[in-house]
This record gives sequence, C-alpha cells and structure tokens, in this order.
Amino acid sequence: MTESHWQPGPARPRVEPGAVDVWLVALDGAPAGDSLSAQERERAARFLRDEDRRRWTVARAALRALLAAYADADRRTLRFTDGPHGKPALADAAAGLRFNLSHSAGTALVAVARDREVGVDVELPRRAVDHVALARRVLTAAEADRIAAIAEPAARERAFLRAWVRWEAALKCRGTGIGGAETPSSGPLPWIADLDVEPPAAAAVAVEDGPVAVRTFRWPPAKP
Repeated sequence: MTESHWQPGPARPRVEPGAVDVWLVALDGAPAGDSLSAQERERAARFLRDEDRRRWTVARAALRALLAAYADADRRTLRFTDGPHGKPALADAAAGLRFNLSHSAGTALVAVARDREVGVDVELPRRAVDHVALARRVLTAAEADRIAAIAEPAARERAFLRAWVRWEAALKCRGTGIGGAETPSSGPLPWIADLDVEPPAAAAVAVEDGPVAVRTFRWPPAKP
C-alpha cells in the first residue's frame, strides 16, 4: 500500500527520473474550461446525462491543462492519438511524456510519467455485482479464492475493488485495456502501487520498469 498525501502540486510540474506523478481531480464543482477540441466537444455532447457530460468535460480539460503544464505547451493545441487498443497518447510525444486518465463518478486520476508507460484506475462500488463470480472470471484463481473467503460483504467488496483496480491499471499500462485482457503479455509485468483515495473508492497505478517513486498531487496546482 502506497501512502498518498494529496497536496496541491507545482504550477510548472516536471516528472523526475524514477518517479510517476498522480493527480487527483474532483470533477464536481470544478470549472470545465474551454480548451477542448471540436472532436472532444462532439464526444461530450453524446452523453445523455448532464452530470456525465460535465464530469467528462472537466476530466478532459484537467488532463489538457496538466499535460500542457508538463510540456510547456498551449493546452488548446495538444493533439492526441490512439494506440491499437485505444489507449491515448500525445501525438508528438512531447518530451517523452506518457499519461493515463481514469474517472469514476466525481473522482478522476491522471498519471504522468516520462519515457515509461503508465496506467491508472479508480473505481467506486457498483450495484448488483457478484464480486466472487467476477473475480473468478478475470482475476487469478488464488486472488478469487482469497476474496471468496471473506465473509463480511463490505470487506469482500473492498478487497475485490482493490484487486480490480490493480488488474485494470496493469492492462492500461500495457495499452490493451479490458478488451485485451486475453492477449498474452510480453515482457515483464508492470510495477503496481495502491493509491490512498477516499473510501469506498479504490485506486492503483501501474508503471513500466518500476519500482518508482509515486508523487501524489491534488488538481488544480498551486498558484505560481
């Protein structure tokens, strides 16, 4: 378990060698900003619920603001490309930056690394989920057995969420996402650290060529 202390980060952040930065973004009540591309605005417009549309817009605007700060670039001119399984990346790979975004309900996490792939995941409990059955479908047999052995429902749900975010963060680091979970991995597995987010949420970050130092910040950054 990585102890996370979410404090305002620097206005001009830089990823240190051997480190990964993770930013916590509160999506409710934050300004959406006006830096989104036409394609991003079209995607936002497809959300049926106003709350979902606003949260997605805030998360994407925060991502642009953070990456622009790391790259010393204009947030409105950042261009993104998608990998074979849909993982986004900066089109010009500015300064070797790698990033990943995850959001669940009103919480988002943005992980930023340099010259190494990164994945991050945050999840809140979902209704009507058979945690043991899902664990047996996607996690290792040993992990599923450990979760099944927990008698108290809330503790079992918490254990499942912690295992789930580690699994998904690793897939996102590899660039496959859940859709590529059946694809055999090549090379060493990512290094994974739990992140201390407010219960009942669970979160984890996965990094290529770890271990690394995990620096945790709260968005927006401190004023210069």
